[in-house]
Amino acid sequence: MEKEPNVTASIAAISTLMKLLELDKSETVQELDVNLQSAVEVITRGSIKVTGVSSGCALFMRFITFAKLDNISFAECKKVMLARGKVFLKKLTEARNKVAKITLPFIVDGANILTHSKSRVVLEAMKLAVATQKRFHVYVTESAPDNSGQEMYKCLTELNIPCTLILDSAVGYIMEKVDMVMVGAECVVESGGIINKIGSCTMAICAKEFKKPFYVLTESYKFSRMYPLNQRDLPDNFRYPSKNDKNLSNSHPIVDYTHPSFISLLFTDLGILMPSAVSDELIKLYL
Repeated sequence: MEKEPNVTASIAAISTLMKLLELDKSETVQELDVNLQSAVEVITRGSIKVTGVSSGCALFMRFITFAKLDNISFAECKKVMLARGKVFLKKLTEARNKVAKITLPFIVDGANILTHSKSRVVLEAMKLAVATQKRFHVYVTESAPDNSGQEMYKCLTELNIPCTLILDSAVGYIMEKVDMVMVGAECVVESGGIINKIGSCTMAICAKEFKKPFYVLTESYKFSRMYPLNQRDLPDNFRYPSKNDKNLSNSHPIVDYTHPSFISLLFTDLGILMPSAVSDELIKLYL
């Protein structure tokens, strides 16, 4: 990830699992399973983006272990798992571009777009829109506490996209000026809601009140078999970057949960979805 800034934590984690699968010396499927699961735990513990890493790894494990259903030797089984892993990884790397393409018709000339934090898939969609000669203005929140919005602002400026960096607290003030909100997601849950950078929920509620569409751009490998009902349902390892701090009440959460009722559409590599369609797509992914 240090060498390739455009690689997401999920893809980096899955690439790591693929490498382990190639080099593993296990002699049985059960032993290989244990080693892979142990690796998932280690990767999850060491990642700041736990939310996306967890969902990506779970889908990867589900996808490659289809091989175990076949009546073949372990050597053949491992070969099939590796082949399926490569197919899965290829689909993942193509997903961002697919999302950008289906979002393109919604970015119209003269549009004012509000975005939050830095999302690689939102950036890709805007990059494609600029390449097709579309003109629009982007408002970017600073996105405290890590100020990742400043990085997004810098990336947009380098693409010569007119943009304005605003305070997180200015979302309500600026909402009446924008035509739509576009954000990424660290995770999409079964209800069709999202877990994303802290402040996303506030932005979605504000957009709903101002009757502005709230669009989520995300890859399907971020779909997760979770069903939070509120902020308290989010696991602590998702909400807080440092698990060493025992007094979590003093920690600042890095993500929040946005209810599906505040989301207009989800733009994914599976197509444009209503939030209510996510559970059906999750069933297909895990079947």
